[in-house]
Amino acid sequence: MSAALLDTAEPRRTRGGASSAVRYNRPRRRAEQTVWLPNSLYRGADFPDEAAAVYIKVAALDARRSWPAARRGEDPCTASVTELAAALGMSPSAVERGLTPLNRPCPDGSEPWLRTKQRTHRGGNGRSALRYARLVPRDQPAIEVPVRVAEALSPRRLRAWLHLARATAKGLPVTAAELAGELFHHTGKSAGEPLSEKTGRRLLDDLEAAGWLTLGRRAGQHARHAVTVNTSPLHSVPAVTEPEPVVDDGALFPVSDLLGPPATDNHDGVGPDDHDGSLATREDSSLTTDGRAGNLSIRRRRDSGSYRVTPVENVAGDTFRAAPSDEKRSNSQAGTYRGPELQLSPRVWQVLEPVRPELPSISPYLLRRIGQEIGRQLSAGVGMERLTTRLLTRYSRLTAGGPATEAARRGEVGRWILGAGLPRHGCRLDSCESGITWATGERCALCANIAAAAQDLAAAAAEEARAQQPVVAEPPPDPPGAVRPPVTWLPWPPPDPGPEPPSPDEREQLRAAATPAAVRKALADLGAPAAIRLYGRALVLPHLTTDQHDEGTPA
Repeated sequence: MSAALLDTAEPRRTRGGASSAVRYNRPRRRAEQTVWLPNSLYRGADFPDEAAAVYIKVAALDARRSWPAARRGEDPCTASVTELAAALGMSPSAVERGLTPLNRPCPDGSEPWLRTKQRTHRGGNGRSALRYARLVPRDQPAIEVPVRVAEALSPRRLRAWLHLARATAKGLPVTAAELAGELFHHTGKSAGEPLSEKTGRRLLDDLEAAGWLTLGRRAGQHARHAVTVNTSPLHSVPAVTEPEPVVDDGALFPVSDLLGPPATDNHDGVGPDDHDGSLATREDSSLTTDGRAGNLSIRRRRDSGSYRVTPVENVAGDTFRAAPSDEKRSNSQAGTYRGPELQLSPRVWQVLEPVRPELPSISPYLLRRIGQEIGRQLSAGVGMERLTTRLLTRYSRLTAGGPATEAARRGEVGRWILGAGLPRHGCRLDSCESGITWATGERCALCANIAAAAQDLAAAAAEEARAQQPVVAEPPPDPPGAVRPPVTWLPWPPPDPGPEPPSPDEREQLRAAATPAAVRKALADLGAPAAIRLYGRALVLPHLTTDQHDEGTPA
């Protein structure tokens, strides 16, 4: 949803400034409710006749949410297509014919006038959609219309009444031909062509007969009809003649007490103003406009046979549709999913791009729950890039650990995405993302303050715990010992270096003249290392015994 549509669709809590850029619809009682209707919805051939009536009713039901003083969490229009049709006196197909262009971008490229949000019950059964009405900007021409006019008149008569109301407000004289030129055919071979003058005269006569119009025939300028538009149906009141009294001596009470008040002529659906009821965001489906009782049964709805639940309304195209299952459920198929078919928007698929390989293993029910959670966060203002980055980061951490990955691949990926991958971690600030400010990439100041406060509390708790511990008396110090005399260190004599080793030339001469007796004598007197240094390994090793070794002395 773009920022322009959010500015006009969401309620404002402040006075002045940005709130004065749109025309607000004040929530009132149903008999006094009015709605601002843009001229583009009833002028020209861009929108069908049903679009004006449908927008008026949806905007009236959405007034409590879009009003600046509305409470947070107020529901928008939750009436289904059937309830809207019953309130407007139209068929469901006519209401859908009016909703379709209202949910699409306008011909001039601006945002659509209505925004529909699909929803389902937790069990997957269909549920009425949420409809948000875009308010009319102040710089755009519009007219304030009572809601009871849209409920009483047919779509074509309502459009004629709107043209006459605009002409009356601007002081423009209107003829039947000029009125017919402002109305167009929308279906058939004559689609896009204006109506005939004869149809314009018939519309004027019908509106006058219903009391929504007062015609002063030939009383206007240049002998035109003087048109007066009424916001309530006006009719001439006939003179009341008192009935002759009926005398019945045997009656216990007058016969006139048995006669009720005369029935009110509703004149084509226009009922008397009883001044009761109030604007509601949810309509009572048990009562209809014609007085008949609706579905008053308390019997639970079934998923098969004549009680099969109808699928939820869906404006978007098929993106992910499950296989059709028209066969009746048997005892062996009691655990299979029987809800409406799954459809997710392209925004949801873009957010789920990091976990796309895991999606085939997720059930349609969990996918629908995941799509609803993503749609809720996107509607709350969380960007797709932020959601995608959050899911990618946590999924990479999940796949880095072996046990967690194996547990997730055993059918737990859907619940992991819903319970751990999508929720935001951090403080109460919406800009905080796991302790980091998303817009700047710096550490969140509030999270830092919370961590510092937690450290201070932990230090204070540790200090208090130490203070509450019993104090153990320290043992008395030992008495000082006797003073020892100072130690005098005598110099150590240097070691005896022994005889000087022979030079290399003398060693060579000694080895050349060596005899076995001389080598054995050197081994006995000097030891194996000294003998090896004098005569070498080759001469000494044959004379070594088992208790002698060379200790690694090189030759």
